[in-house]
Amino acid sequence: MRQAEVSRNTSETQVRVRLNLDGAGQAKLATGVPFLDHMLDQVARHGLIDLDIEATGDLHIDAHHTVEDVGIAFGQALAAALGSKQGICRYGHAYVPLDESLSRVVVDLSGRPGLVFSVAFARAWVGAFDVDLCREFFQGLVNHALMTLHIDNLRGDNAHHQAETVFKAFGRALRMAVAEDARQVGRVPSTKGAL
Repeated sequence: MRQAEVSRNTSETQVRVRLNLDGAGQAKLATGVPFLDHMLDQVARHGLIDLDIEATGDLHIDAHHTVEDVGIAFGQALAAALGSKQGICRYGHAYVPLDESLSRVVVDLSGRPGLVFSVAFARAWVGAFDVDLCREFFQGLVNHALMTLHIDNLRGDNAHHQAETVFKAFGRALRMAVAEDARQVGRVPSTKGAL
């Protein structure tokens, strides 16, 4: 089983992430940021990743540190669960619609951090959640998972739908990238021999 547990403790946040890449899409989420929990539930469900995340943070200031640090710890756990990356597909992509919104996410578990985030949200807030924090989550994740991630919201008029299609598509693209490829057993999918 490809599993990992990571704790991140700073003066601003305390985060614990447990994940199982070969799970059933079960999620237990308590970040203190309800909209983030809703989005992470999409990643777990559509990525078939078991995800258990607890976080406490300086929410009396705002949700920035908590969201970013959850992304960082998620990325660290993902990297640990993947290990040498032998036998994985490496690449993944997904298009996901939700009513008027459509997003595309493309993943490369390349060993190099890179994020292209092209989402023009229809409004700045979804309830009490600042949509700028979506990018902060993915930037933290990418930097610590050492992955290349392209996120494009191709259309959408509802910010909740836009965010949800992004997180669902990320889950599905990640599921494809971490899938085991029987033809790659014992091999890393790179001409360099390492990722």
